[in-house]
Amino acid sequence: MPSDQTLIFGIFAVLFVLLVWGRIRYDLVAFGALVLAAALGLVPSDKVFSGFGHSAVAIIALVLIVSRGLVGSGAIEKLASRLLDAERPLPFHIAIIAIVGAGLSAIINNVAALAILMPLDVETAAKAKRAVSQTLMPLSFATILGGMITLIGTPPNIVISVYRQDALGAPFGMFDFAPVGLAVAIVGITFVSLIGWRFLPKREGAHEQEAEFAKGRYIAELLVGEKTLAEGITVGDLYPLAEEHDLHILGLVRRGKRLPGFAARQDIRAGDFVVVEGEPKSIEVFMGKGALEFSGSEKHSGGVTSGGLTLTEAIVPDGARIAGRTARGLKLLHLHSVTLLGVSRNGKRFRDRVRLLTVKPGDVLLLLGTPERNAAAASWLGVLPIEGRATQVVQRSKAGLSVGIFLAAIGVAVLGWSSLPVALAAAVIGFIAVGLVSGREVYDSIEWKVIVLLASLIPLAAAFEESGGAELIAFQILSVTAGFPAWVSLLVLMVVTMTLSDFLNNVATTLIAAPIAIGLSTATGTNPDAWLMAVAVAASCAFLTPIGHKNNTIILGPGGYRFGDYWRMGLPLEVLVVAVAMPAILIFWPL
Repeated sequence: MPSDQTLIFGIFAVLFVLLVWGRIRYDLVAFGALVLAAALGLVPSDKVFSGFGHSAVAIIALVLIVSRGLVGSGAIEKLASRLLDAERPLPFHIAIIAIVGAGLSAIINNVAALAILMPLDVETAAKAKRAVSQTLMPLSFATILGGMITLIGTPPNIVISVYRQDALGAPFGMFDFAPVGLAVAIVGITFVSLIGWRFLPKREGAHEQEAEFAKGRYIAELLVGEKTLAEGITVGDLYPLAEEHDLHILGLVRRGKRLPGFAARQDIRAGDFVVVEGEPKSIEVFMGKGALEFSGSEKHSGGVTSGGLTLTEAIVPDGARIAGRTARGLKLLHLHSVTLLGVSRNGKRFRDRVRLLTVKPGDVLLLLGTPERNAAAASWLGVLPIEGRATQVVQRSKAGLSVGIFLAAIGVAVLGWSSLPVALAAAVIGFIAVGLVSGREVYDSIEWKVIVLLASLIPLAAAFEESGGAELIAFQILSVTAGFPAWVSLLVLMVVTMTLSDFLNNVATTLIAAPIAIGLSTATGTNPDAWLMAVAVAASCAFLTPIGHKNNTIILGPGGYRFGDYWRMGLPLEVLVVAVAMPAILIFWPL
């Protein structure tokens, strides 16, 4: 019979091969490995599902929900949009967006930070008429670097903190990662801003995917509320805001009738409708910044002040219920609490009221409501929602409230009045209570594949450690570095961990490397925190491939990158990270 150690090494070998192969979902691979280990008796039956109740899993899930709430409030978008300018020189632009990206990643999930900034970077590149491939990779790398600054910035830090609690009795604090993480982030951002971007290709068509995604332009009507604008504001006064967001103002509707021409000199009054033409996201941003509303806002439990509203695009096929009819004639708003906000008709403009327009096959409708209501209304209308074309309605009026709730939760955790999971859970409850996230969005926010991966690997990592596997690898590293100071073994651990993270999920890498780090610390009689911090830094820094970190995967298409483009900037950056992190760890966490 093979020993438990041999079996666990065999399981992890197959696990690594399948994860690198990438043809099978990584959560299924990890869960399958857990089931196999349990069947072989390597994981006790009462511990098989213990990972799902682990605090690291809870923290990661809660951080994702909190990030969703902050994004939905528009607080972060408002900050980021003010800092970007297409007129700036490229190195200056990269430096600013990289600093913003790193800063956001330190307080929210780094994937969420990239999701916020990527459309702004693409828009800025289009206005500056430069290839977005020169800026998206520096942005992605900066968000990865920024995540290393705090406990909640990146999953490896969370995993390492909780592992320290299990192994040593106390977790790392919120800002224990800051001294090393900040040093690495500053040097890394300086590199990508001044030198790294020069290694990247300039390819034509880098904007094609984004342009394809957002090519639909809709004619929509936005309602002027009682508190929308100051007195004396004309339609023409809205032109600068519209131009900023690539939107056209086509006219004004008053008392149910479209005024002649563009009505540029007409004063805007409460109850008027501003007629605009643009892409869904542009309409949503213009509506929010202009404090405009939409018809039937009371049907949506307070309009843009309610949670969970989205803009859904749907194509009208032949035979659809709405074909040849109007939204008002079908009582769409009354029956389904869904507003027909706009219509796209192959680029052709029309002067009819949107709700009174006779819809034709081939039109594309812009529906506003909750995701559930939009789906039900689309089915009832017989229209076909376009996959991946939903736009969240941002609740900009709650930006300050969202930031206040988040800072209160972090403050409570930092002061030791509550544990981090409980503080984040309270923030989630607060976001739900004020309507920043809905019940559905709580579940939609969570990356369930990552949760299953982590929950499956936690018992496997414990079995790996209990079988002596971590101790064996630690012994091998010490054998290779025999006769050298302990910091040489620390360097080897960092390089091995960083290499694994380039091809494996960073959570998986952290869970395997953490017990090895403790084994090396015990064998050398040195400070375990230094070894754990080295693992946290190395596992986070996956810059050589598009598969090492989700952010690198996200930019692959929009940036027009190829697999081999990443190492051009990633390899010197990883060398730089090791060169900076090693002395920083030895200074702040001496052996």
